[in-house]
Amino acid sequence: MASSSWGVGVTAPRLLDQVRAAIRSRHYSRRTEDAYVHWIRHFIVFHGRRHPRELEAAEITAFITWLAVERHIAASTQNQALSGILFLYKEVLRLEIGDVVVPPRARMPSRVPVVLPPAEVRSVIDVLTGVPRIVVMLLYGAGLRLQECLELRVKDIDFERCEITVRRGKGQKDRRVMLPEA
Repeated sequence: MASSSWGVGVTAPRLLDQVRAAIRSRHYSRRTEDAYVHWIRHFIVFHGRRHPRELEAAEITAFITWLAVERHIAASTQNQALSGILFLYKEVLRLEIGDVVVPPRARMPSRVPVVLPPAEVRSVIDVLTGVPRIVVMLLYGAGLRLQECLELRVKDIDFERCEITVRRGKGQKDRRVMLPEA
C-alpha cells in the first residue's frame, strides 16, 4: 500500500480526476470539462508526460505556440487550450507560474452572421409538420437555442403575457423572451 500525505493506504486522486472535480465544483458545463481535460492531456503528452509541476511558463508558451504554428489550430481553439492549462495551474495545482510570457491570445475573426430572408425562412417552415415545425418556429421567432427549446415545459409559457421563461439557459441563468404570435 502506498503511503502519502493522504494517509496510510490512501493514494491521491489522479491529476485529471482532480481537474474534473475542480470543474464540477464550479458548475462548468460538461463540454468545457471535456475540452479542458483534452488540452491538459495534450499539454502533458507534448512535454514527454512530465508532471505539470515540473513545467514552467516557458513550456506553456512552447505548447501554445506549437498549436498555433505547427498544428494551425483556429483562434478559438488556441484560446480554449490556453484557458484549460491556466485553469490547471491556478485552480487545481494552485501554483503561481510566475511571469508567464504567454503569446498574445489569438483574436477571433469577426464574421457577419448569415441570416435567411423571411421568405426563405417561411419556405423552410412550410415543409415542416408537427413538433419539428413548432421547434423551428420557436427557435426563429423567440431566438431560443436548440437545447433551451427542447427543455421547455408547459409551465414556462405564459400565453397571457406572451412570454416564455427560459430556465437554466446559457450560463445557468434564467431569462424571459417574447412568445411569437404564430
